[in-house]
Amino acid sequence: MLRAIHLPMRSVFHGFRRFAPTRLLTMQRTRARLAQLDDHLLKDIGLTRDAAEREAARCSWDAPRHWMD
Repeated sequence: MLRAIHLPMRSVFHGFRRFAPTRLLTMQRTRARLAQLDDHLLKDIGLTRDAAEREAARCSWDAPRHWMD
């Protein structure tokens, strides 16, 4: 006889939630705005122009896990 396996919703859908369209759009907009900051603003947050451009060029789904939780 087969038994149902009960899994918490978080474990079942965690991967899907991570790539939710609103999160992807937010990541894309944030990175685009980072690339538009002036050099003195980048210096204030501890980034160089090159680092900001590299971050802006990353794919929207390429983010650390803790950004998506």
